[in-house]
Amino acid sequence: MISKTTIDQVYETARVEEVIGDFVQLKKSGSNYKGLSPFTDERTPSFMVSPVKQIWKDFSSGKGGNVVAFLMEHEHFTYPEAIRYLAKKYSIEIEETERTDEEKEQANERESMYLVSEYAKQYFEETLWGTEPGKAIGLSYFKERGFTEETIKKFGLGYSLDEWEAFTKAALDAGYQLDFLEKTGLTIVKEQTGGESRKFDRFKGRVMFPIHSMSGRVLGFGGRILTNDKKAAKYLNSPESEVYHKSKVLYGIYFAKQAIAKEDNCYLVEGYTDVIQMNQSGIENVVASSGTALTPEQIRLINRLTKNITVLFDGDAAGLRASLRGIDLILEQGMNVKVCSFPEGEDPDSFAKNNAYEDVVLYLEENSQDFIQFKTSLLAKEAANDPIKRADTIREIVNSIAKIPDRIKKEVYIQECSKIMQISEEVLYNTLAQIDKKEAYDANKKAKKEQKAFEVVKNEAAVEKVDVQYELERKIIEMLLLYGGEKQEFEDLVLKENDEGDLVLEPEVFEAKVYEKIYLDLQEDEIELTNENFRNIYYKLIENLNENEDFSVNSFISDLEQEFVIEVSSILMEEEKYILHDWERKDIYPKDKKYSVAQLVGETILTLRCNLIKNRIDRLQKDTEDSKADNTETLEEIMNYLQLNKLLNAKLSRVIS
Repeated sequence: MISKTTIDQVYETARVEEVIGDFVQLKKSGSNYKGLSPFTDERTPSFMVSPVKQIWKDFSSGKGGNVVAFLMEHEHFTYPEAIRYLAKKYSIEIEETERTDEEKEQANERESMYLVSEYAKQYFEETLWGTEPGKAIGLSYFKERGFTEETIKKFGLGYSLDEWEAFTKAALDAGYQLDFLEKTGLTIVKEQTGGESRKFDRFKGRVMFPIHSMSGRVLGFGGRILTNDKKAAKYLNSPESEVYHKSKVLYGIYFAKQAIAKEDNCYLVEGYTDVIQMNQSGIENVVASSGTALTPEQIRLINRLTKNITVLFDGDAAGLRASLRGIDLILEQGMNVKVCSFPEGEDPDSFAKNNAYEDVVLYLEENSQDFIQFKTSLLAKEAANDPIKRADTIREIVNSIAKIPDRIKKEVYIQECSKIMQISEEVLYNTLAQIDKKEAYDANKKAKKEQKAFEVVKNEAAVEKVDVQYELERKIIEMLLLYGGEKQEFEDLVLKENDEGDLVLEPEVFEAKVYEKIYLDLQEDEIELTNENFRNIYYKLIENLNENEDFSVNSFISDLEQEFVIEVSSILMEEEKYILHDWERKDIYPKDKKYSVAQLVGETILTLRCNLIKNRIDRLQKDTEDSKADNTETLEEIMNYLQLNKLLNAKLSRVIS
């Protein structure tokens, strides 16, 4: 267990904007930061981070919370893992007791798989540096590739012995379960006739490349064989598992994320060694698609950090064609694409190895082409003097332009294509219009199909009503969080009988803290919040505000259970969503609540009373309808409530029938 002292120190030290900034490209927006949601596919920012409140809110998915909640949502960390991650980031020493066997057993499946993968990384590293075969074969190979010892350690490179079950035996002896060794793909289990099973290492006799998540967790491995065995694959990756999805992972993203955000550009290469060699040369904003075709999920991973991708590749024809397919996918995501090819016989690995940092940077700057220039020149060469091929080339280029969501960019590229391919803009616009028309037709057809399915159930769906009680209780929590400790001048209403014998509400002015006013009013009317979450948060808030003169939202949140953290963050960030709309640019200036706190508190409590009175009247009226007995007393009670309701609504400047 991690000590309370460590947890408190982590919360005090960690900055939500710094931690989230490692995963999402954030831009200043007033006193807050905004960015694209890391949980949904969007092109307009709806993700807000508040450095003042130390919380975040994703308005597209509804998720929100503090810095720990972000790591738990985004990286699927457990609470202790999130604390450990933050402690490591901010160099905080962790005080904890050794986990018991029972606690180890309680760890969930995903966590167990992460633990197995982390153990495997350490084992392969120890084998590389601490065994004779590791040094002679694995370390020699890496050094031949030009990797320094510092680089080898940085990327956690290792070696798996050329023995059938060396790793599996070591992992089992260390207490790791065969079930999780098999699920991560590190061990292959073959059932034998007679009931026994045979176990052997997947990565036998290979140099090992750990594959990290954006936060640095080991998800899987890539292994390269060093012998000339034609039956064995040169590179072997971990199989798909609960923790490793190769279509959603980019090799090197953990080491590149800060450089990508800083440089506002990401270099995309093909292999592990390309990433490592370029990183070693000083160009750190480099990632690889791990030998798979580029996927939309991988592009969105980069999109969180930058809008600019430069695709790097060697000059072989197969590589060029694969890059063209990837470019169209990048364009669909609304990103800016450049392409850079290396001289014949060179790739990013060899070029970075054989040239100085300054020369590599200069080459990339001078040879990175806009995708349209690159694609037109490449395809034009292939078409040569063949008119049919030339026409196909132009159509292929326009197909790529059609993928771009931004209309202005489309127009610029059409003009560029017209110049390079020597064809009129009118023809290109007509071709683009045909493509757009076909896509619109297909989208419309799909929408109609979905509409039909919807119509089957739409009549059954009831119109959702606003839950007034829920909204009022939520507002009470918001006021306590934002202004609970502030002193305000309140106007209380006292029910009195005037000279004519009529009931009237007379105002009395007094000074109190916001939380005292709310607590006393609810106590006086014997009102208890009906929403269980709000009720729990309410009592914790009242207790905290009463005991702590210097109440802090950050400290309060750090002591809350995680389920309440999300609720509280959502309430605190509710106002921030209006910043996303940038109303002031439209000459609309929303009124700041802090200038009318007393009025806001008074109106909310009055409205809550009115709502409860209305509900009470409705129940009493229903009782009179159902009852055949004398209802005189009940009707009198209803009349009294109606009179009180009228007085309260008059105070709120409302007219009621």
